[in-house]
Amino acid sequence: MLRVLTALLLVVAASSASAETAWPNQHAGDAVFKDFRFDSGETLSALTLHYVTLGTAKRNAAGEIVNAVLLLHGTGGTWQSWMQPTLADELFRPGAPLDAAEYFTIMPDGIGRGGSSKPSDGLRAKFPHYRYADMVVATHRLLTEYLGVEHLRLVMGTSMGGMHTWMWGEMFPDFMDGLVPIASQPIAISGRNWIMRRIAIEAIRNDPDWNNGDYQNNPTHWVYAAPITQLMTDSVMYFQQAAPSREAGDALYRKMVDDVRKRDANDLLYAIEAVMDYDPAKDLGKIKAKLLAINSADDAVNPPELDVMGPAIKRIPGARFVLIPASEKTHGHNTYFMAALWKEHLRGFLNELPPPM
Repeated sequence: MLRVLTALLLVVAASSASAETAWPNQHAGDAVFKDFRFDSGETLSALTLHYVTLGTAKRNAAGEIVNAVLLLHGTGGTWQSWMQPTLADELFRPGAPLDAAEYFTIMPDGIGRGGSSKPSDGLRAKFPHYRYADMVVATHRLLTEYLGVEHLRLVMGTSMGGMHTWMWGEMFPDFMDGLVPIASQPIAISGRNWIMRRIAIEAIRNDPDWNNGDYQNNPTHWVYAAPITQLMTDSVMYFQQAAPSREAGDALYRKMVDDVRKRDANDLLYAIEAVMDYDPAKDLGKIKAKLLAINSADDAVNPPELDVMGPAIKRIPGARFVLIPASEKTHGHNTYFMAALWKEHLRGFLNELPPPM
């Protein structure tokens, strides 16, 4: 059975059973920013960021929140990505590294996702062309202007959220104690990673029903190329087990195509192209917070063979890198969903952070 994935194009919501779990003090809200200006110079009269929080904010003698944690989802995900049992049950349960009774956890929907403003809300191709820097700035404003958070205990993100985590450390170096980017690398997108994205972009833009993004009915021809993304994001072993015959492979392919039909083409195109400004390599020396980077050895999106992480980590004082060995339990890039494989590294890292001020 096809697993829930949050990689670029092939994401579905977390299971309803998981989404209905009653975590301590779970609340949802929307922050609205009037006349939000994007890095491109474009503006949106009202930018909405949807978010969910778990737990209760704890304050010091000065009234400042000292236990806030920011969790950032992947490209096609939403806050619900963190509610999947393989994440939530491993991270938020009593005694878990991010025990919901101990931390005030904030999970926003990034621009273009879920309940946040996105092209499919009505503007379609007239929606501002946002980039990763815009997403980070908007979330920073959510924290400071709406939630009263002036400092974070931790910023942790997976895939796109991992890339944002590197950027948080550079753009707001004094804002957090710890950074944990997972399933990411601190370099501009290139090589096979970019070609995969280019294939997805061109499939959408060359759909005969695309109409420059000003369509009334979602174009559907591009969906037949979309499964190439999942071929990059899960492991060879997973696909061999899920499709041990031609017939099983055809059935799995049809399932992947059906899943992606549910996505809006403009939303997906904008999400893929948002990565174009991502290149934290030159500013790694600006990072002050303690940092733990986690990748998996069978991640074809962030392949260890490129030897990016070792040199990058050396440029950040005290930073560490963990590479999870490939095994029957890992799932390529999607290993980030399997918190059981990396949560103890997170626990140890949190124990090393300086006491809250």
